[in-house]
Amino acid sequence: MSAPNTSLTDALGHAASDKRLEVLRLVARSGSISQAGRELGISYKAAWQAIDTLTNLSGTVLVERTVGGSGGGGACITEQGLALLELADALAQARAQVLSRRGLGSGTAVGLGLRTSMRNQLPCRVLACELPTQPDPLVWVRLQTESGDQLLASLTRESADLLGMQVDLRVLVMCKATAVVVTLPDSLPVWPEEPGWCHVCGEVQLVSKGGERDEVVLGLPGGATWVGFAAHAAKFESGMRACAQMQASALVIGLAD
Repeated sequence: MSAPNTSLTDALGHAASDKRLEVLRLVARSGSISQAGRELGISYKAAWQAIDTLTNLSGTVLVERTVGGSGGGGACITEQGLALLELADALAQARAQVLSRRGLGSGTAVGLGLRTSMRNQLPCRVLACELPTQPDPLVWVRLQTESGDQLLASLTRESADLLGMQVDLRVLVMCKATAVVVTLPDSLPVWPEEPGWCHVCGEVQLVSKGGERDEVVLGLPGGATWVGFAAHAAKFESGMRACAQMQASALVIGLAD
């Protein structure tokens, strides 16, 4: 096998975090996207989404469609697809060995293998996964922070399937600071009657003054922080009680290895 394309490493940011690589692995074994989906208990659409995501991240074709045959065609993993699986296995083994030598479980290293521009990152536990009352492609995921606060995220059904969303699952919740509005506690929208929003509250630790808006860092119970922005006229100061509010659609969910 030739040397793998270096861009394949971009597809390993969540190497053991969800079912995407497992979909690819099952395609290699069965030669079928639909069979891979059935074995993982996800839809054909979700299985193709997994392959498409890995392909976009790696920048190379990982699976090719095949035509003809008694089954009417199928899917064939490429050389680069096989190389990606080999890299994923090697990284998983190396990571397990390092954690074992340090006497750490995989959950201890939540988020350490992920580089992102999102400054807001909180370990959480899934409380519930709720389907909307009307036909809709979204799933509402209710989460609890380590300090007991609750957050709400919205995912597509395919993403929820691929991540294996279920009650008590440990996840990492992330949010861009630019999507967070810092307000006074009495300015919060009614929640959970306003299902598109969620919030966390804490104490103002730092205010970086700007022209039209100020960056505000909140200290949350348990020692975590959450960053957002407030109108310059709000005049937040260190020690004040404040809350950070954001739309459920702004939250991103990641999984630990």
